[in-house]
Amino acid sequence: MGLDKTQGRVYPPKPRDVYLYATCLVDQFAPEAGMDTILLLEREGIRVHYPESQTCCGQPAYSSGYPDEARAVASRQLTIFPEPWPVVVPSGSCAAMMRHHYPQLFAADPLLLARSQALAERIFELTEFLVHVVNFKQPDYGSDCTIALHTSCHARREMGSHETSVALLDSLAQVTVVQQARIEECCGFGGTFAMRYPEISEAIVSDKVAAIQATSAERVVSADCGCLFNITGRAARLDEIAQLDTPSLAGEHIASFLLRRTSKATL
Repeated sequence: MGLDKTQGRVYPPKPRDVYLYATCLVDQFAPEAGMDTILLLEREGIRVHYPESQTCCGQPAYSSGYPDEARAVASRQLTIFPEPWPVVVPSGSCAAMMRHHYPQLFAADPLLLARSQALAERIFELTEFLVHVVNFKQPDYGSDCTIALHTSCHARREMGSHETSVALLDSLAQVTVVQQARIEECCGFGGTFAMRYPEISEAIVSDKVAAIQATSAERVVSADCGCLFNITGRAARLDEIAQLDTPSLAGEHIASFLLRRTSKATL
């Protein structure tokens, strides 16, 4: 087993089987990111199991101050991963909710607390899993390109996903990762924050778009679809206002980017 000193976590050897927790955004709006996650793992000799009864992790209610409603949603996830396999999550935000906040959410119920703690130990954000468990190393078949990386606030603070995302991208020989100004700052999405405070959210994401575009990166890559949609959506709106014919900023989930760069057939 390997020890990730930044998180104080002991990592298991590469398993034969894993569960995929796809997240609401991937399931509803970016199924290609979920499918590419599966293909990445299957290429590494891992069988991926997808419990169809999975729903939201409960984070929107939890972060909005509705713990009872969050518990009602989150409790459904505690029994759908019965085998002792890792649960891989292609989102640092949802992974952080399940790993760090489920035990807090169920602290008053001994039975559900035990279940949430057991599940939390098996939760792995995708890039964390690829780096520390899979030891992902694949040749880069793509041409030279320059990209910017964005990691969500939850992924950065609670899962250390900025470090594992950088490690994966740096392993691609023809990929240059450029650093945007104030890279650690929020994109303005914040789940329900964007809906409750749209003017503030718009100002934050406009700054983020400007910072990424100032790098002259070809695209922005992220391990969190919420941030990715917010950034590219705002860029598209600004393009519309400026009456541009072609998009000024493309975006891609890191699972899709990794699979595309390391697969001969897609290039």
